[in-house]
Formats: sequence, structure tokens, C-alpha cells
Amino acid sequence: MKIEEITLEKMDVKKFIEDKINEIAQTVGSGTAINALSGGVDSSVVTMLGHRALGDKLKTYFVENGLMRHNEPQQIATKFKELGVGIEIVDAKEEFFGALKGVVDPEQKREAITQTFYKNVFGKLVKKSGAKHLLHGTIYTDIEETVAGIKRQHNIFAQIGIDPQESFGYNILEPLLQLRKPAVRKLAEALGLPAEIYNRPPFPGPALAARVIGEVTPKRVQIVRRATSIVEEELSSSGAFQYLAILHEDMVTGVREGKRDFGHQIEIRCWESTDARTGSPTRLSYDLLDKLADRITSEIPGVVSVTYNITRKPPSTIEAV
Repeated sequence: MKIEEITLEKMDVKKFIEDKINEIAQTVGSGTAINALSGGVDSSVVTMLGHRALGDKLKTYFVENGLMRHNEPQQIATKFKELGVGIEIVDAKEEFFGALKGVVDPEQKREAITQTFYKNVFGKLVKKSGAKHLLHGTIYTDIEETVAGIKRQHNIFAQIGIDPQESFGYNILEPLLQLRKPAVRKLAEALGLPAEIYNRPPFPGPALAARVIGEVTPKRVQIVRRATSIVEEELSSSGAFQYLAILHEDMVTGVREGKRDFGHQIEIRCWESTDARTGSPTRLSYDLLDKLADRITSEIPGVVSVTYNITRKPPSTIEAV
């Protein structure tokens, strides 16, 4: 890789913001740019940099792919409206679930999401807006994992030989390319984003599709979405780097009221890390694990088993898919 990392310790936050605002403004010029806001810290920072650089020349969309947290599109649109940034929510649930139908291989899932997002959904938005540039929240770790062959991040193109202009019809601007998550969080705070955004645990680009092992269907996403809400509620004060729920593919045998209950299994992961390159499971108390298991099996119909991951990264990864 020829990209030089800028560490949190070496970053001049004020200068970095000024430089990136100028770069975006000069590159886009009198034209327009678009970006997709997911509500994660990376896309939120890019949205604010683009807004300061371009104002109304930046068209910001929230793509509702059916794979986000509960009520995420509406909540994020409201937060950014308060910051003076208008967001248009685009309903693309049918396109994404159609592309994921029957797909179980992790890399094929990521490719299906990539093609649906950048070519189908955003291709239409690009034509509608006339924009020639897409602002993108790619960070250094995304490139590192993709180039190393650990997993293909959905937002990596030039680094693996894909020309976005040729493939999708627009250029991609990546102002955060040299940074890891801790530095991005510092930028978010400096840009005036609220703590509930810059302190959010990381969320995968493929969203909840990365937390469903096997086929991704609306019903299975709903199960992991409800489990995610419970895990985030219970672990938000843990101080951990990231915490998540995963829906396993195989059904398992359980028992309720003295009768067999054949149902789903949820895996919980909670990580100590600084930059996602390595990680170790948080040593949660048994009482807390017990509470998580009780809530998930009692509040989510069909779930009969809850497990906790105790494997470090490596050999595990933070996300399952």
C-alpha cells in the first residue's frame, strides 16, 4: 500500500479539517457531489466535511436497505436536520433483499451488496443529481483488511483494481483514507457531531447482513435487529470497543414449559480493541451475560440459545461475515 497512515497522535485536527474541506471544494468545483449517510462515525464525518465544503452542492442520501438498526433512517435524518444538513431517505429494501436471495457465501453477500448499492441504487441517484463525485467514508483499516485478503470491504475499489468511473460512472473522494477509527472519532467531535454519534460502536458496511450467517431474509434480519437492540442497550456502558449480536444458520434444540422448542441461536460478541486490527473479548460478568441471555430468549420469539464468543482476533475477526 502506498497510502501513508496518519495516526491520532500525529494528526493536527484543525489543519486536517481545513485541508480536507479545501480539497473537496476544489475537486468538485462548480459541480455537485453526493454521499450516503449511514449514521456511523465514518460516514457522519464525511457528511459534515462535505457539507462545510459544498453546502447545498452536496446531496446526502440515507439508503434504507432493510438491513439497518431499528428506526435508524428516521433517527439519523432527524439528528442531521438539527445540524443543518438535509437528508433524503431512499427506500431500496426490495433491491437489496432481491440481490441477497439465496446467497449464503460471505464474499458473495458482500459483492451483492456492493453491486446493488453502487451500481443499481447509487447509479440512479447519480443520474438524477448529475453529480460526478461520491464522497466516501473509507478508512485505513478497510483498505488494510481488503488488500491483506482478510475480507473484502464493500467500499474498496481502486486499491483492488476497480475503476469507479468506468464501473459506476462517478469518481470517489475518500477524505478519511489515511485514518483509523480513533482519529475519525476525534474529527467527529471537533466537527460538532453529538457524542451519541462519535462514540457509537462500529457498524459494518453490509450492515446487519454481516451478522446473519446463511441466507439474509427480512425475517432473519428482524431477529438479529431485535437482538442488536438488546445487546446495545445492555452493553452501552461497558466501555468496550464494539459489541454485537449474530444470528447463526443452524436451528438448535431448546425446551420451554417442558416441551421441545426447536429454534434459533444468537451469538454475542464484545471486544476490547483500539483500532480493530487486533481484539480480545471483554470479560463481562456472568450476571450481565445471564441478563442478556434471559432478555434475548424471552423477548425474541423463536430464539432458544445464546452464546458468548471468547476467541481473540486473530484468529477470529470482530464481525462474523
